[in-house]
Amino acid sequence: MTQPLHLSLAGQAVDVLRELVLTGELPAGSRVNEVEIAHRLGISRGPLREAIRGLAAEGLLELVPHRGARVPMADQAEVKALFELRTALECAAAELAASRRTDVDIARLRAVSEESRRNYHAGVKFPYRLDLAFHQALLEAARSPRIAEQVRLVQQKVVLLRARLEDDAPHQFASMDDHDELINAVVAGDAQRAGQIMRKHLSRVCAQMITSLAD
Repeated sequence: MTQPLHLSLAGQAVDVLRELVLTGELPAGSRVNEVEIAHRLGISRGPLREAIRGLAAEGLLELVPHRGARVPMADQAEVKALFELRTALECAAAELAASRRTDVDIARLRAVSEESRRNYHAGVKFPYRLDLAFHQALLEAARSPRIAEQVRLVQQKVVLLRARLEDDAPHQFASMDDHDELINAVVAGDAQRAGQIMRKHLSRVCAQMITSLAD
């Protein structure tokens, strides 16, 4: 059955609008200019508003009465709350991945980790897609769709906050080192170690974000 045109356009608008938010092109605190974005996407404001409502449901936009939508801001308390949830979910996922991984999962994790280092050494700012791709590969190895669904929503909010921060080379290299440690634990089938490394990784990322937001 063919999808109605307005639903198809709204779906495309969701993808483009999500990219604008997650890359920081629409910075935190900014208002979504419906006229400008609808013109940019070549669609009417109807499908765009459906897309805005969809991203608001994901927590990537806020609907302000009588003022439209804006990209949310976050304070240190919000960051801590997000990472408390993310830690609970992703430590469990790391432990499951160590128990359930296949050779294909391991190969995917290694490939994403190597691509991250290649890009960063080549001078490319550590792209959020590769960070998400690594964590997604770990979630796929865990084979827990419910955890994966919730992690995706939390991760998007974290990426949204990170978009406003300056690149920090020592932090990025430390993150890539954490990823490699996680791979080793998963390969070894050491669930406890995988959970510990993930906890350490997310704790450091949270601390770095809070420090950056305070500057």
